[in-house]
Amino acid sequence: MQMRKAAISIISNIAEGAARGSDKVLVQFLYQSLGSAAELETQIIISKELEYISDVSELDALIQEIKQMLVGWIKYLKSKPTH
Repeated sequence: MQMRKAAISIISNIAEGAARGSDKVLVQFLYQSLGSAAELETQIIISKELEYISDVSELDALIQEIKQMLVGWIKYLKSKPTH
């Protein structure tokens, strides 16, 4: 249940930040999404250690890709000139 909540939180924060209409606010929500991705990553590691799941390589690759996209988006938004 906690993993599902963290996964849903990633996209929910992106949607909420995008709806606010400000790059500065969107960046804040993207950081929250990044935190949720890190939380999900930790829960996957714990699930592997507790032997709830056996192969996490695909999940880990997806989480790393999501984190890279979020960081790239944050960097892009922060580098945009402000008016």
